Amino acid sequence: QVQLVESGGGSVQPGGSLRLACTSSGFSLNYYSIGWFRQAPGKEREGVSCVGLQENSAYYVDSVKGRFTISRDNAKNSVYLQMTDLKPEDTGIYFCAAPIGAREIIFTQDLCNMKGVDTWGQGTQVTVSS
Repeated sequence: QVQLVESGGGSVQPGGSLRLACTSSGFSLNYYSIGWFRQAPGKEREGVSCVGLQENSAYYVDSVKGRFTISRDNAKNSVYLQMTDLKPEDTGIYFCAAPIGAREIIFTQDLCNMKGVDTWGQGTQVTVSS
């Protein structure tokens, strides 16, 4: 069974940091571009950061540039999202996702617009509040 699993969410004060992790079962993350998405209460899901097979292909939405860093560890079959200087507007459920069934190259910005995304994790809650 193909699955994505997120971990690392929690509650922090503004200015704090969290590191989210995404791993998989039933397939290897190492062969796919991976995206991090979030959904705040009452808002649509949005792409936060996406990475191709090489980390230098990373894309970030403007609101997180300079604060979030996406990375891969192929030895651990994991993709991470390091989040620093967190703000209340970063609050939401964070999902990792992948285009497992894609038969074409999907660029990271397109992935963050959900192009080709067909596999989602269950999400992890991030709450930023004083």
